[in-house]
Amino acid sequence: MGESRKGLFQQFSAQDWHGFRKGLEKEGLRVDQNGFIAQTPHPEALGSTLTHDRITTDYSESLLELITPVCDSTESLLASLSETHRFVQANLGDEVLWSGSMPCRLDGDASIPIAVYGSSNSGQLRHVYRRGLDVRYGRMMQSIAGVHYNFSLPESFWPRWQSLLGDERSLQDFKSDQYFWLIRNFRRRSWLLMLLFGASPALDASFVDGVSHHLKRFSDDTWVGESATSLRMGDLGYHNNAQASLDICFNELRTYTDTLYRAIHTPWPPYEKIGMRNADGEFVQINTNVLQIENEYYSAVRPKRTTQRGEKPIQALRSRGVEYVEVRCLDLDPFEPLGIGATQIDFLDLFLLDCLLSDSEVIGDDECARLDGSYKDVVGKGRQADLQICFEGSLTPVRDAALTLLDRLQGLAERLDAFNGGEKTYQNALAAQRAVLTEPGKTRSDRVLAAMESHSQGHLAWMLDQSRAHQAQLREEGLDDATRSAYEKMATDSIAAQKELEASDRVTFEEYLNAYLKD
Repeated sequence: MGESRKGLFQQFSAQDWHGFRKGLEKEGLRVDQNGFIAQTPHPEALGSTLTHDRITTDYSESLLELITPVCDSTESLLASLSETHRFVQANLGDEVLWSGSMPCRLDGDASIPIAVYGSSNSGQLRHVYRRGLDVRYGRMMQSIAGVHYNFSLPESFWPRWQSLLGDERSLQDFKSDQYFWLIRNFRRRSWLLMLLFGASPALDASFVDGVSHHLKRFSDDTWVGESATSLRMGDLGYHNNAQASLDICFNELRTYTDTLYRAIHTPWPPYEKIGMRNADGEFVQINTNVLQIENEYYSAVRPKRTTQRGEKPIQALRSRGVEYVEVRCLDLDPFEPLGIGATQIDFLDLFLLDCLLSDSEVIGDDECARLDGSYKDVVGKGRQADLQICFEGSLTPVRDAALTLLDRLQGLAERLDAFNGGEKTYQNALAAQRAVLTEPGKTRSDRVLAAMESHSQGHLAWMLDQSRAHQAQLREEGLDDATRSAYEKMATDSIAAQKELEASDRVTFEEYLNAYLKD
């Protein structure tokens, strides 16, 4: 096999190394003063959810999604996210931005308003897709929030890395192969992120009203997973029974796009029974196949490529290859005003780079089943003291396995810090996670439950207090006049862009949808 990949990386110098490229997509529910999901439209002061680059909505009109530009440092990334948060918080009136992944107080599906994006064909497509999620799965699971981390290496990294590996394929094919190399190792290790950063061990009773579950009663209005780290990523969170038949392959780009393509074009009888229109003739789903679009497939990680106008994600991946990796399994951190902090981001960079630099054989069916099992175990039972997972071929106590992985990151952390002038950024991020594993009660999920217990509060009351405290802090920090004016201009420009888009449509939505569904 020749020199190891980590050995080859040692040939990079500080002059060769140009850091990481990173971005965030952070979701959060708008709630009223009593902690009930907001029933109001998206605030006009925040702009158009269809055309604004930084402020939009996810599934629900009440579920904000704040997007950063691509940044080259953790500091600039969090500065951008903080600015957007401060602008949003200044324009929420009496409402509060919910700080947890599991939702606030709900009153069934009807209490969760589906996001609207105006009358343009592209806006209607987004709305109909969400109506499809409603008729397929209901709205409750769509009210859950998280933070997605987008990670890539700069263009300057790839020719040097390709040369060191002696790979003679096109640079585009090489990069895609390397990102899937990273993804395979991410799948082997993603349970570690759930152990460290899972922060949703509790939920409001309204979320499971009338639903069979195995949770433990915490208080009159709160249920907890007795040993869970992340109810968001468990059976009560994101799930899709139809997708169990997909067998999406993460080994290489071609098989990944082929299996996703097949899912988008494979009819599913229960969805065919629903049909594409309701009794009033309104569209209620984009198609009647296993998936309406690629984004309907729920996974902890995705290979991504920025799409051009009118282009589908699969088309973008097939034509131009993988551009970045999207980590989708991260809960909001309710102890952080922005939902994520610098130490976690620095650790994610270290973790993901090591996934690229470590050996990464193709994942077979048997290993795939074991990986899914380990991930599910940590999500559902990660705080269980005697939990064992299948780690590198044998049953291993989960914290021993976790510490083994952290120990392997030490040399790389030292190397990256040396590139950055000797500051111990990555070593400190690694040490912080080692402390989480070696000191009792330090995981996010442990801390959430301990805080609820110490304040004698259920999920709703404690999370509402956290949300209000974060809002007060961000409002107090405020924005300087120039930044505020820039955000106000983004909002007004986005509204004008939406109106222009609506005026430019020349075909009916049905014609637009038929054209969209063609390959």
